[in-house]
Amino acid sequence: MALTDRDTLPDVLKPTHYDVSLFDLELGGSWAYKGTVKIEATVAKPTKEIVLNTNDISVGEVEVKAADGLIKLALIRSSYSARASGVSFDKKSERSTLSFDKDITNGQVLLKIDFVATMNDAMVGFYRSKYTSAVTPPSDTPIEGGFHYMLSTQFQACDARRAFPCFDEPNLKATFDFEIEIPTGLVAMSNMPVKSERESSKPGLKVVSFDRTPVMSTYLLAWAVGDFEYVEAHTQRKYNGINIPVRVYTTRGLKEQARYALECASRTVDYFSELFGIDYPLPKSDLMAVHEFAAGAMENWGLVMYRTTSVLFDEGSSDSSYKNYIAYVIAHELAHQWFGNLVTMDWWNELWLNEGFATWVGWLAVDHFYPEWNVWSQFVAESLQEAFRLDSLRASHPIEVPVRNALEVDQIFDDISYRKGSSIIRMLSSHLGQETFIRGVSNYLKAHAYGNAKTDDLWSALSEASKQDVHAFMNPWVRIIGFPVLTITEEPRQISVRQSRFLASGDVKPEEDETVWWIPLNINNTAPRALTTKFEVVRDVDDASYKLNKDQCGFYRTNYPPHHLEKLGQSLHLFSNEDKIGLIGDAAALAVSGEGTTASLLGLLEGFTGESSYRVWSQIAFSLAHLRSVFSSNEVIATGLREFTLKLVTPSAEKIGWTFSPDENYLTGQLRRLLISVAGNAGHKGTITDAKRIFQLWASGDPNAIHANLRSVVFALNISEGGRDEFDKVKDAYRKTESADGKEICLTSLGRTKDPVLVNEYLDLIFSDEVAVQDMHSGAVSLTGSPKVRHLLWEYMKNNWKRVSARLSSNNVVFERFVRLSLARLADEGLASEIRAFFADKDTGAYDRALVIVSDSIHTDARYKTRDEASLLEWLQVHGYA
Repeated sequence: MALTDRDTLPDVLKPTHYDVSLFDLELGGSWAYKGTVKIEATVAKPTKEIVLNTNDISVGEVEVKAADGLIKLALIRSSYSARASGVSFDKKSERSTLSFDKDITNGQVLLKIDFVATMNDAMVGFYRSKYTSAVTPPSDTPIEGGFHYMLSTQFQACDARRAFPCFDEPNLKATFDFEIEIPTGLVAMSNMPVKSERESSKPGLKVVSFDRTPVMSTYLLAWAVGDFEYVEAHTQRKYNGINIPVRVYTTRGLKEQARYALECASRTVDYFSELFGIDYPLPKSDLMAVHEFAAGAMENWGLVMYRTTSVLFDEGSSDSSYKNYIAYVIAHELAHQWFGNLVTMDWWNELWLNEGFATWVGWLAVDHFYPEWNVWSQFVAESLQEAFRLDSLRASHPIEVPVRNALEVDQIFDDISYRKGSSIIRMLSSHLGQETFIRGVSNYLKAHAYGNAKTDDLWSALSEASKQDVHAFMNPWVRIIGFPVLTITEEPRQISVRQSRFLASGDVKPEEDETVWWIPLNINNTAPRALTTKFEVVRDVDDASYKLNKDQCGFYRTNYPPHHLEKLGQSLHLFSNEDKIGLIGDAAALAVSGEGTTASLLGLLEGFTGESSYRVWSQIAFSLAHLRSVFSSNEVIATGLREFTLKLVTPSAEKIGWTFSPDENYLTGQLRRLLISVAGNAGHKGTITDAKRIFQLWASGDPNAIHANLRSVVFALNISEGGRDEFDKVKDAYRKTESADGKEICLTSLGRTKDPVLVNEYLDLIFSDEVAVQDMHSGAVSLTGSPKVRHLLWEYMKNNWKRVSARLSSNNVVFERFVRLSLARLADEGLASEIRAFFADKDTGAYDRALVIVSDSIHTDARYKTRDEASLLEWLQVHGYA
């Protein structure tokens, strides 16, 4: 996107330093606060106006001075509410224009603005989070409505402007001084270490000041205030002669749950310093657990904010799967300290530069620390497949998506920026070689440190490091929507490979199929080669066992002839877990598009009866769950698929059993949980009986009756198979548990109920103040796992839209996620029309892309159901399942 296509602030003034001071915080009631921001800036040409960003801020006194301290312009007194002529506010663009009666001349100026704003409850800007304290907090701790509160910030993408007036664009970097007046008994945190604390002139208050930050974008500034405590470690490496302190902060009473995160964080800082060849640049690394947080985490430089489930782990009571998640999220955010913070994308269209890279290198770090977790097969089963699913829709977008106005960016924090972005980075790293790739990345970071960069800058650094034309390889991958499927035809000792765009709907138009992607073929037992044309013949191929896309490193689907797919299914022992996951994912996707069949998919899956890999089973489970969802309205097919699932899973589920051994590895434990879940949901009587027995022991007062790793499946099966009694017991556990993952497990388990009365009661809970806004989508989406009650969620949304939208509308990211995930699995064209009609008169600006994705997804599944229903029924009957 050209600079002229961006709706950006006027370029007459460039900030170089901010001095932000906040005071008179009302900790309750209005939750208002006052502030003063002093902005040092360079004026490029004479102007009578200064335009900067504000949102929900009352601008008070404004003053401009020359750098030498002489007053250049008189004070302008105005207020947001009075709409005085000196200050005008445009709500749509979130900009305030400061007008002066004579020119501000070229050179250095100091702009001083007094303002009033609010600590909102929308999880954006400077906001408040409610929580129930684990211990009795100091009397200074804010309390209202029976909840205690902590204060923190979330500025990405465009919400620094909610906290203080600023030039809120990523390439307008500056340094920051920050101070805040708070009650004496509370703790304040910011990006840098505390510089000083002094008594305020007001009783019971103190002013906490922090050291100056490096040059950085406004969205990376952060602070927090609350009743905090911490656990601390130090890096093993020395930085400027010292071992850097690494701390994880929590509200009081929770710090012991932060020790695992601390272990991960301290060694990850050292790992990335070594990997990039650039020392971590700040004097501290703090992590903060925030009770209400819309995303998983936020990479603020030196003060990373995390949702509690992303950073807290209670040894002995937490599900071990959260260790995997926490390790990854911490690595992802700490990778941003270099890739995003030290070097920042020039504009939001290149968001993927930050997020795609941090996703890939985050998994690289986890693999380094926990090789036994086999995380690259996890990446293929989760990140790669999820990216495929979104990118196979017409509603997708290019990785590097045009963003004219920064306010559009919220809806591209999605699987394309994160997961497709990381997938093509993995593809490129595999092709160039990881050592070469990292060397190019290091050179890129060093060349653009403390500045901004573009995608082409990364390609140039990688081209220089590899002596290959990375621009030519990668430009179509980042700038054009979609991805290819390679269709294979066979002749003796050779295959023909044709690339074409893949759409899940199977109806690609000629004008949608003009891209020629660079595609590394990676055929087993052949020399490396890439497809750079629409069609190519590959000779000297072993007809019996050839397989493309080794370890599923390439971002493409492969469509084999049916007889060859059957051969591969009989030779699974030859392939890696990544290869197996790729075979299943490709076969399932091609069945949906019509380029393959559901019969071929089921025939392939029959070969996995003895599979022992958790990661492979996760892909099998997903594919079967999707089939059962799409064809759920046909009772005969639904019964047949249930019988197919039972036959496939029973041997493995019965073999692994319920008992955890003390020396059992992580993946075995996760496989046990998955197999029990799949078997139970398919109606395996022994599994359901055992789940009920264990649940009753727990409900009768034995807190250790259910192993921590099996709580989710035992709760879910009992809620699904039970009624009021089971529902109430899990709801009570939700209200009482102090572990972050425990609350999440209880909430999502409750969503497995099939009782219409309990479904509505559950939704009333979801949309009450008792459930944090950040958890609403995951709670509601859990209902979509049951085809019998999926429609009840839609009915509830229609009948209670005023209430639903009121709870969600404060945060666009949460609102978009809720709409997209709640409705996309309905698989009924009639409902798609109903959804379109319902939203026709609504303001859908926060989630309009989500509605397009919902429509596209429903259309795709409905088309699939209509096309394959008869042939699937026939296959199930012929093979004795129906």
